[in-house]
Amino acid sequence: MKKFEFKVLKKNRFARRGLIETHRGKIETPVFMPVGTQATVKACTIDDIKKTGSQIILSNTYHLMIRPGVKRIEDAGGLHQFMNCDLPILTDSGGFQVMSLSKLNKIDKEKGAIFNSHIDGKKFYLSPEESIKIQLGLNSDIVMVMDECPKKTNDYQTIDKSMNLSLYWAERSKKAFGHNPHKALFGIVQGGLFKDLRQKSLKGLLEIGFDGYALGGLAVGETQDEMFTVLDDIKEHLPHNKPHYLMGVGTPNDILGAVKRGVDMFDCVLPTRSGRTGLAFTWQGRVNIKNNKYQNDNTPLDPECKNLNLNKYSKNYLNHLFNTNEILGSMLLTLHNINFYQELMRSIRENIQNDTFDTFHDKYIDKL
Repeated sequence: MKKFEFKVLKKNRFARRGLIETHRGKIETPVFMPVGTQATVKACTIDDIKKTGSQIILSNTYHLMIRPGVKRIEDAGGLHQFMNCDLPILTDSGGFQVMSLSKLNKIDKEKGAIFNSHIDGKKFYLSPEESIKIQLGLNSDIVMVMDECPKKTNDYQTIDKSMNLSLYWAERSKKAFGHNPHKALFGIVQGGLFKDLRQKSLKGLLEIGFDGYALGGLAVGETQDEMFTVLDDIKEHLPHNKPHYLMGVGTPNDILGAVKRGVDMFDCVLPTRSGRTGLAFTWQGRVNIKNNKYQNDNTPLDPECKNLNLNKYSKNYLNHLFNTNEILGSMLLTLHNINFYQELMRSIRENIQNDTFDTFHDKYIDKL
């Protein structure tokens, strides 16, 4: 099997165009990963996802551990066979969901996260070793270390304690991962909004050594300016020869601003969740297709859409589908949004290559 590799092909200040090579195929960066939480990207088939130009998807360790359970997926041959997906798959560690979904959870330094399922209240133990074991059982191509993702707070001591715990768990995750050269293990930089803690976290992760470095603990309620400040504080310290991944982000202008600050990889539920609720992302800005003003608008949703012949459906028709709760509306708008995100990423890569990214960024940063 081919070894996991990453190389930077072109730089435009901190913005980078790169290439990740895996044994399942190549991934051009900057890249957006559609989120397939429950081994499915909601309202889309894998074939449709591939037609948008998506190169990798993300699945969720926490949810798959609870339902259907890792053994059932292992017995099916792994997550790729289970969901009929030949794209590379990244799985998160489950740490974020322990924080966001469980009303009853306890963090133990040695045992990991002890929590009750949000489905039926059943108690689970998720240690760094167990998280890695589950992800390897799923046969993920990119595995994330187990971390603690604290809620947003300005309490320095709380974030410091959490960051140090995540470093300890990262070291244990690395040992549990073992030797898997055809897979990748990413460390997760924590530290909240504190510059010194972010840099301390990164320094500790670099000493352990990982195939990529993610920025966690964002997308938890901070403002965009706060997020960009975190990226500005750390962008010069991230290793040049490893991919940089901003977890759970975000809007198109979040992505533009983060690429400008050196980020290579993104994931977010926003395009799929918005698609299911009637919000479309377009090159002209956002469109709430439920709005009555579209009832007699027979123009296409996005005249600049270049893929999948999605413009054969008018705003008038899409408005009708949503206002009558037809499933097809959610399917079409979800696919449109994922396609828009992939068109955005292709344009970002092209503009980095052509040394025009700053102009492209400034044109769209406040529009999308």
